[in-house]
Amino acid sequence: MLAKRIIPCLDIKDGRVVKGVNFLGVKDVESPVELAKFYNESGADELVFYDITASAEGRALFTDILLDVARQIFIPLTVGGGINTVDDFDRVLKCGADKVSVNSGAIKNPKLISEAAKRYGDQCVVLSMDVKRVDGKFTVFAKGGRENTGIDAIEWAKKGVGDGAGEIVLNSIDTDGVKQGFDLEMLDKICSVTNVPVIASGGAGCIDDFVTLFKTLPKVDAGLAASIFHFKEVSISELKQRLSKEGVSIRI
Repeated sequence: MLAKRIIPCLDIKDGRVVKGVNFLGVKDVESPVELAKFYNESGADELVFYDITASAEGRALFTDILLDVARQIFIPLTVGGGINTVDDFDRVLKCGADKVSVNSGAIKNPKLISEAAKRYGDQCVVLSMDVKRVDGKFTVFAKGGRENTGIDAIEWAKKGVGDGAGEIVLNSIDTDGVKQGFDLEMLDKICSVTNVPVIASGGAGCIDDFVTLFKTLPKVDAGLAASIFHFKEVSISELKQRLSKEGVSIRI
């Protein structure tokens, strides 16, 4: 059995790590460079770096900050935000990213995933999905959760994987920052229609939420969280020890 992964997420706005609730009320947290260094030393399996306003502001991702972050870490780094072309993939990979996450860019350009997968390989392409329930349907949102695309999330996941996405990050807007647990219903639906690793994002509030996630949905490959790690509410080492005791395969 593959070991489950624990992944902190750095949401970057104006050069700083920020965090909100349901994608709203964003507040300043810390320097991305300092946090990256902390997570590299704390046993995180990977790190995710999102420039959360790049797409909404119609600009390219801030590569100077990305370079500084990449220099601090020796764990895999996934980068997203303002990725609209294959050249954008090239730019962030040259800055030290191991994988590139696409969301709004793939919605605007449906060929982006297949083009990037052909050039860099499926393992490099991550489909990040911001999903919210609208009239009882799982619906994809773009531009940092600001824009309802009307796209059915289940169909979008299937298309993304079919085009060559090697991994999915499922961000539940409904549970984001609420700290009441991961969106198990939404995750189960996505896992049931895809055969690539799925990373759960949105809703982690305590160690028990990760235990519940991996025990309820063994198909989920990783748990991603931000504020509980940023504010030292949960220690990654303690989380991993507990998961191991619960019989979850994890890298200690």
